[in-house]
Amino acid sequence: MSRRILVVAAVVLVVLGVGGGVFWYTVLRDTADPKADIDAVSSAGSGDGDSAAGEGPATPDGTWTVQTEESVFVGYRVEEQFAGDRIKKTATGRTPAVEGDLTIAGDQVTAASFTADLTQLASDQARRDSALLTRGIQIEQFPTATFELTAPITLPETPTRGETVEVTATGDLTLHGQTKPVELQLEGRWDGATLSVAGETPITFADFGIEPITIGGFVSTDDHGTMELQLLLVPA
Repeated sequence: MSRRILVVAAVVLVVLGVGGGVFWYTVLRDTADPKADIDAVSSAGSGDGDSAAGEGPATPDGTWTVQTEESVFVGYRVEEQFAGDRIKKTATGRTPAVEGDLTIAGDQVTAASFTADLTQLASDQARRDSALLTRGIQIEQFPTATFELTAPITLPETPTRGETVEVTATGDLTLHGQTKPVELQLEGRWDGATLSVAGETPITFADFGIEPITIGGFVSTDDHGTMELQLLLVPA
């Protein structure tokens, strides 16, 4: 084999290697954020996990409001397909701009209302974020999402400091300009000075008039996804 052929072959291998690495880094690499986790928001709110003990109100009764904090978010999780359905990757995006409050009386959450500013929704891909401005959830036209509790949540028992409870919250979700009933699967924890909440609910896009995104026949999304949230609340 001539030296020239060997050089050309080496160059081709290098190009393929670099191209494959770029493809892995930009397409195949797992960059999805971890799922919503009450421990993530609780530890952020209480420092070492025990600093909130002994602080705050004697009971969680009353109204609690969302506090802006780096672990607080409302976001999405959806599967993307590349090159038809040969390659799949989980995409996540989050907005830290969440407002709202909830009210506790004894062993019930009697009211809850939250609003997420979708104009601050961000993922690890600027092109994905740009696409969502006019496609999918169409943020330019529908810049907010809201959740309103429609039935009291009965807790397993009156909240005790540091104990995690699992509940289902039934309410109306307004997304893409349409309001539909949903059930949020949530975990909650009262640590004295703070109240942590984390959970999720499945979303079928057609229910909210959302069309899955397809770009050039190369990238497309599933017709369903998950809405996730992590909230840290303090006494109002």
